[in-house]
Amino acid sequence: MKAPLIAFIGTTPNIGTTVAAIAAACRMAQEGALSVGYLCLNLKSSKLHRYVGVDSPSITLDSLRPELRTNSLYSDKLLRSMHQARGNNNCHLLFGNIMRDQAEFFTVEEMDHLLDVAQQSFDVVIADVSAYWDNAATLCTLRRANSRILVTTSALSHFQEDAQRWIKQLSPVFGIASDDYEAVIVHPPWRNGGFHVKEICKELGVPFIGEWRLSEDLLSQLDSGMLDEWLVQNEQGKRLMAEPAKQIIRKHGLHRQVQIAIQPWYKKLLTHRGEVGS
Repeated sequence: MKAPLIAFIGTTPNIGTTVAAIAAACRMAQEGALSVGYLCLNLKSSKLHRYVGVDSPSITLDSLRPELRTNSLYSDKLLRSMHQARGNNNCHLLFGNIMRDQAEFFTVEEMDHLLDVAQQSFDVVIADVSAYWDNAATLCTLRRANSRILVTTSALSHFQEDAQRWIKQLSPVFGIASDDYEAVIVHPPWRNGGFHVKEICKELGVPFIGEWRLSEDLLSQLDSGMLDEWLVQNEQGKRLMAEPAKQIIRKHGLHRQVQIAIQPWYKKLLTHRGEVGS
């Protein structure tokens, strides 16, 4: 069985979609004791490597193109190509495309192969496609996803104008119902009041799954490349996307089977009883 694929998409670029996605991945890896594969599929403006302090990554999505083209990417190669989040052994990050001029050259077949391998390698896969629709990664991921998390803000131009143009008009063209999403609302640090969550979700026509507020502390972590560490050590970071992660875990019935070590004396007892454990 393939692991669930959870897609994160923003109504608008640069509003916190990547932060929401990586925070959810960290929460699921910690609280659900799950092995999580995080794929940065933002083909045009990937910054994940800088957020976690790897200024010059040796392996990124574009460096896997030979394996993707020839359908020869395997789990061990994918795992070796991923960055392990600091303080979170179960969360593995694949840095996104660095060669922006190559974004349109990724094919659906390549993305399908990557997602196939990822879903066979982890308990759950988080795919961050940002807010750009004109590429194979976004279209392929959204069509395959088991859950689609729509990230927006309380700005009217984001949850109304951008959502109308992309989610409501374009999404159905590719066979995805405009209400087949769940909303995460990001609030700016400098703004109070404005539109309420209920009003935003009514306009979007999708259910609400969570909200969080950008803070000066969080923004400083992005600049210093300490996001992954902040998410597991800082009290504010530990709460970020905690509730949405729990809902995703419940929705997909995600849990890791605990393997109980069998003591030598019990193995002998089983042998004596003809391998009957009762």
